[in-house]
Amino acid sequence: MSTPHNSAKKGDIAKIVLMPGDPLRAKFVAETFLDDPVEFNHVRGMLGYTGTYKGHKVSVMGSGMGMPSIGIYSYELFKFYDVDAIIRIGTTGAMVPEVHIYDIVLAKNAYSKSTYAQVQNGDMEEIQWPDEALNEEIRKSAAKLGYPMVEGTISSSDVFYIDTPEFDPNYAKYGCVCAEMESFALFHNAKALGKKAACLLTVSDSIVTGEETTAEERQLAFTKMMEIALETALKY
Repeated sequence: MSTPHNSAKKGDIAKIVLMPGDPLRAKFVAETFLDDPVEFNHVRGMLGYTGTYKGHKVSVMGSGMGMPSIGIYSYELFKFYDVDAIIRIGTTGAMVPEVHIYDIVLAKNAYSKSTYAQVQNGDMEEIQWPDEALNEEIRKSAAKLGYPMVEGTISSSDVFYIDTPEFDPNYAKYGCVCAEMESFALFHNAKALGKKAACLLTVSDSIVTGEETTAEERQLAFTKMMEIALETALKY
C-alpha cells in the first residue's frame, strides 16, 4: 500500500526509523552508514531509505520542519507501515548557558504551547513524553561509543520567527534546555498509537551566546548522534 505522502509498500520500511528533519540528511545517513540502501520514498522530496546497519534492517526518512509535517509522516509510519519505533535525529538551539553548540541532547520530555495533541485526539497535556525504555537503550549506546549527552526538557515551538520579546514562563517552570519544532508531535503520535519514540538532538546554535553552525555542518557533520541512533536501532 501507499499513502498520499509515502510511495513505499508494506515491508519496504524497517521496524525502526531514524528521522531527521532534513531529507538530505536522511540521504546522507543512508549513503554513509547503511549497506545497500534503497530509496522507498521521494514524494514531495521527502526522501526515505531502507538498508542494513551491521546486518540489521534500518530505515531513515526525513520529517520536514514543524509539528504538522512530522505529525503526518510519523503517524503514517506508525499506523500504516507497522513501524514500532522512531528516533528523531535533529538540530536544536540552546536556551541555557550550560548547553553548547555540538552538544548532543537526549529529550526527557517535550513542552509546547501547540494545539497539535488537542486537535489530534483531545489530549490537553502540554508535556509529551518519549518511551523510557527506548531512551535507556540510547543511553547505553552513547556510553558504549563514549559520546556524552545532555538530558533535559526541550521546547517544541510552532513558530520559528517570533517577533514578540515576551519570554514564556513555562521555559523556566519546566527547565527547558533547548528549542526545536517537532518532538512534541512525534511523542504524542507514539503515545496515541501505542508505539515508541525518542529524540536525539545536536545543538546547532545558541540563543544565549549567539554561536551557530553552517547549513552544511547541520546537514553533514552531526554524525555522533547518528551513530548513537544507529547503535540503538540494533536493539529493535
